[in-house]
Amino acid sequence: MKLAGIVVWYNPTKEDKENIYSYLPSLDKLYIFDNSSKKNNFSKNSKIEYIFNSKNDGIAKALNCGAEKAIKEEFHWLLTMDQDTSFPKEKLEKLKKYCQLDVEKVGIICPWLNTKLHVEKPKEEIDYPLDVMTSGNLLNLKVFKKIGGFKEEFFIDGVDIEYCLRLKRRNYHIMRINKIEIKHNLGNIFYKNFFNKELICMNHSYTRYYYRIRNYRYIRDLYIDMEPEFCEILVKFKSMLWCIVFYEKNKWKKIKAMWDGYKDYKKNKTGKYEN
Repeated sequence: MKLAGIVVWYNPTKEDKENIYSYLPSLDKLYIFDNSSKKNNFSKNSKIEYIFNSKNDGIAKALNCGAEKAIKEEFHWLLTMDQDTSFPKEKLEKLKKYCQLDVEKVGIICPWLNTKLHVEKPKEEIDYPLDVMTSGNLLNLKVFKKIGGFKEEFFIDGVDIEYCLRLKRRNYHIMRINKIEIKHNLGNIFYKNFFNKELICMNHSYTRYYYRIRNYRYIRDLYIDMEPEFCEILVKFKSMLWCIVFYEKNKWKKIKAMWDGYKDYKKNKTGKYEN
């Protein structure tokens, strides 16, 4: 099976650059979409097409670019990767085999992501979650053409969630192979006990909090009729606020960004956060 891949770079570290060589042997083509302001050096390979964007246009534009290029080159599946995640060849080869099953109604095939989140791994070999993070996914490009690409106006946060919900809206599903597991870095998250309640502190940059507050509300408006409970949980922000106030740095900058996100949502504003 021919397989293309897309990885989005933004000021990658040396280790981030090295991650591509964990999965490159299993790919026929890799698109590196670089949102950095300066070009990055890396070991050249005939499989790699380097796309230097010279500015940060967000993850959705990069993913759409990779998907559109792969479709033009007649690929049917696209591996989507974060820069800080590796995917060992032997595991990716196992995941690729599932593309040969009856996958007409499957929009995404993915492994289990081992993260810092306190989430119990399902006992089933295969399950069908409502949403998954972007990294490590095999994207069905036939389905991508039918339902449309990632929402570029979201820029970053919520891009993956909205695409997954749109799959369900169009009667497609996600197939997760839990026996295939890769490590996924979620940044500097940590847990705190807050009045006998466990809080997860995402410890994001202030810009990420802006996008979460704004974009998750757009997602709620789009899909609350289909997934009301999920959408209402998505926009709850009290625990996020407690984490910022009591445990995170740059508190006021983050709180201001959250307020800006809410105001821009009310104005129906999308795109990049202009602070």
